[in-house]
This record gives sequence, C-alpha cells and structure tokens, in this order.
Amino acid sequence: MNKVTGLHQINCVTFPLLSVTPDQPEQQLLKPNEWSYCDYFWTDKKDPQGTPSVGGFEVLLQKQLKGKQMQKEMAEFVRERIKIEEEYSKNLSKLSQSPLAAQEEGTLGEAWAQLKRSCHDEAEVHLKFSNKLQCEVEKPLLTFRDNFKKELKKYDHHIIDLRKQLASRYAGVEKARRALADRQKDLEVKTQQLDIKHMNKHEEDIKKARRKSTQAGDDLMHNVDLYNRAQSKWFEEMVTTSLELERLEVERVEMIRQNLCQYTTLRHETDMFNQSTVEPVDQLLQSVDPAKDRELWVQEHKTGELRPVDMDI
Repeated sequence: MNKVTGLHQINCVTFPLLSVTPDQPEQQLLKPNEWSYCDYFWTDKKDPQGTPSVGGFEVLLQKQLKGKQMQKEMAEFVRERIKIEEEYSKNLSKLSQSPLAAQEEGTLGEAWAQLKRSCHDEAEVHLKFSNKLQCEVEKPLLTFRDNFKKELKKYDHHIIDLRKQLASRYAGVEKARRALADRQKDLEVKTQQLDIKHMNKHEEDIKKARRKSTQAGDDLMHNVDLYNRAQSKWFEEMVTTSLELERLEVERVEMIRQNLCQYTTLRHETDMFNQSTVEPVDQLLQSVDPAKDRELWVQEHKTGELRPVDMDI
C-alpha cells in the first residue's frame, strides 16, 4: 500500500500490448476530442527509469484524493476568514462604545457620534458576513467533501480487486503457455528417440507425452478463456468507473465554483467599496471550465491510450 495516498499499488503486466497490423487497424478513442478519463489511463505510469510505478487507475484515484484535500484546505481557508471577520466585528463593536471624545459638542459632536455609530453598524455587517460564510460557503464545502469521500471509497477496492484478478489470470496464461512448450518439447524429444529395438516402450512414452501435450494445450485454452473473461469485466468496470470519477470531478469543480461565486456575492454585499478587488475573482470564476481543466491535467498525467485486447493463441 502507498503510505502517502493510502492506495494499493498493482504494478504488473495484465494484458498483452496491441500490435497494429494492416488487418488490425489502430484503436480509436472511446470519447474522441473530450480528453476523457476512460481513454488515457489503461497502462501503468512509469518512473524516470522507465519502470512501471503506479497503475493508471491509481493515477485517477490520486487525482480525486488530491481534489478532496484541496477542498478541505479551501474550507480551512474560509474558516480562517470567518475567525478574522468575527474578531474584526468584535473589535469594531467595542470601539464604537469607546468614551473617547464623547464630550465634543455642537455639530462636530453630532458628526463624531454618528461616526461611532457607523462603527457599530459596520461591526454588524461583518458579523452577518461571517455567519453567511459559515452557512453558505464553509458548510457546503465540508458536506460535499464527506459525500465525495464516501463515493470515492466504493470504487477503490473494487477496481483494484479486478486488476489483481486480471494479473492472476495473465500469470496463469503465461504458466500454461510455458507448460505447453515444455510438453511439446518433451514429445519432440521422445519422438526423435524412437527406434526399432524399443519401439513398444517408446510408443507408450510418446502416447503419454502426446496426452500431456494435448492436456497442456487444453489448459492453455482454458486459461486464455479465463483471462479474456476477466479482461472483459475489468475493461467494462474501468470504463464505467473512470467515467464516474470524471463525473464526480466535474461535480466537485462546479460545486466549488458555485461556492466561491457565493463567497464573492457575500463579499460584494459586505463592502461595495472594495468591489474592484473582487471583480477580477469574478471574472476568473466565470471562466472556470471543468472540461478544460481535465484536458490540461490529462495532457500532463496521461499514462497511455491503448486499451486491453483479447489474446490470440
């Protein structure tokens, strides 16, 4: 298990690579021009030395876990902002009750008293802002994160178990293939050793060797069938699950975008004089595009476009 991500690593060959031939055209993407998860994470990601270090599906899970962590940190940021607003409101309210210059008289005294009342009003505005931040920004971020965590957990072990099964089936095929080669070699040797003097004995040996060779061939066909079934199941689940993770990521990005939009709305309501400082944020939030984010991320982290194919004997 990866101690950093908490994910299981399955670094093993699980399907033969597709060799493109004139009668076997190149594979087409399942969702062309969409940079979809289901098209780019079939093979293992390699380290700088070229050694497979992490499965393609685990790369997707790491992306989701990173998104969950980013969402947690965003909620922590909003919590810190709430504390600052609460403390600021408390200090403003305290300042508005200060007796300083309370003896000022006349119109100047009235103006001064109004200034202190405005501090109290401003304190109320910031207190309301902190309460709205908690209810309308921080709480939704945390709630969505908890639900997202539950959704993510159910995909982890399921796909990993299927990948382990596929690896086991692949190993079974390779073992059966070697066994068949050994039986065929043994049959060839016994056939070459056939002579007239010991014909009866050698013929019996050849019959046994031929039966074993036939059995080894049957075993290979059986293991290939088991592999193809496991590969088909894993393929279907990989496509379905990667598309589901893609949907969850789009929902996460959209939800955060909406919450940050709500943050800026509350910020505008709280202090219209600082509108110019949040307008750039508004513009950037309006430009949030989950599809574009996915495209850039997939371009940087994709592990391969070739999907598994059935094995030929």
